[in-house]
Amino acid sequence: MTDNAVKFFVGNIIHCPAKLQTELIENGYVAVLKNQIIAVGDASTLPSQLEQLEANYKIQTIYLRKSQILIPGLIDTHIHAPQYPNAGLGYDKTLLDWLDCYTFKLERQYKDLKFAKKVFDAIVKKTLQHGTTTACYFASLFTDASLVLVDSVIEYGQRALVGKVNMTLSPFSDYVETEEESFQNTLAFVNNVLSRKVDLVQPIITPRFALSCNLEHMSELGTIAKNNNLFVQTHISENVDEVAMVYETYGMSYAEVYDKSKLLTEKTILAHGIYLSDDELQLIAARKCSISHCPGSNTCLKSGLCDVRNILNYNIKMGLGTDVSGGPSPSICAAMRSALTTSVHLSFSEENYKPLTYTDVFYLATLGGAEALGLDNKIGNFRTGKEFDALIVDVDVDDTEVDYLLPCNPMEILQKFVYCGDDRNIVSVFVGGKLVKEGNTKFT
Repeated sequence: MTDNAVKFFVGNIIHCPAKLQTELIENGYVAVLKNQIIAVGDASTLPSQLEQLEANYKIQTIYLRKSQILIPGLIDTHIHAPQYPNAGLGYDKTLLDWLDCYTFKLERQYKDLKFAKKVFDAIVKKTLQHGTTTACYFASLFTDASLVLVDSVIEYGQRALVGKVNMTLSPFSDYVETEEESFQNTLAFVNNVLSRKVDLVQPIITPRFALSCNLEHMSELGTIAKNNNLFVQTHISENVDEVAMVYETYGMSYAEVYDKSKLLTEKTILAHGIYLSDDELQLIAARKCSISHCPGSNTCLKSGLCDVRNILNYNIKMGLGTDVSGGPSPSICAAMRSALTTSVHLSFSEENYKPLTYTDVFYLATLGGAEALGLDNKIGNFRTGKEFDALIVDVDVDDTEVDYLLPCNPMEILQKFVYCGDDRNIVSVFVGGKLVKEGNTKFT
């Protein structure tokens, strides 16, 4: 495939044109030039599109099989790259004990840059394998290690926001910064990433959570974000004991702490949000922040059940997060299933509660994630002018969890993928128009 060719992806196409809406373009096409979508339509308009373009461009056509669909790339709005070796470990603990017994001990090892490279290459490759075209990463406390993650993301062609973690309060004397070190190291990290001028990768300001940074420090980090027009990511209201400790420490709610620190803006992504009060949700909505729903982690660390329907009712932007290694899987497909299970469990105890559907979580994993990360002007669905981040999904692949024994319509294929699929059903992954994973797809 050459860069000056227009690639036509022809077959069944599914995306979300707007919030909680799903559109099937049956027997349609998406035309891509370099990294950009230049046309979308149904088969009836394909001949005229080809005629218009053939005079100036080489045409390459990718025909999808009946068992395949083209969908937007999946978006992970909250993942801890350094924690990947611990995936599947420590779930006999709850959040705060898990941090002390497992997480901080592992994260202290990232002074070793060879170890950092090994882990970060693995998590970037693994998430791409699972169809994560965009990831919002917590990196390391250590600046050099955080830059190693940036290197891995660039090397393998993923779209990402990467944040150097900030933590001036810690149970470990060798895993903590002074406020001055944190400020200077964060500035150095931000400047290094911005100087690379890589369109797919941007820095994000990352105070770990309200118990690891004081108000003044968080305000300083907010200033860096504002001065450089950057996003901010942190945690909020994940665990009952954590929420109580925040109130004990500051004498105000979790959301109020961040608001007082000037961290609640339209460029802020808050992970979890299980125990937010109505007042806090109103504040978050007023500040136009986003929430990353991390259902796998919320279950494994016994944190609680997040009511996504309630949060969406406040018109708050929402995406899905794997929260590796709080969550055991780097797969957003697994996160979609966890979100569905969580929502069904809530319906057992709440009268007239409408659980999420497979199309709802598909929205959260694609356009919802793009909106949460402020990237919906670039990615998240198949609109003309957007960049081409996409997956070809096939439910008729040998040796997967899906036995394709009866023909399915395109929406049923999507449903099967959400409930039964895994990385083996993702046969091609494109980021910014570039093929970064190829399986069983034939190019003509």
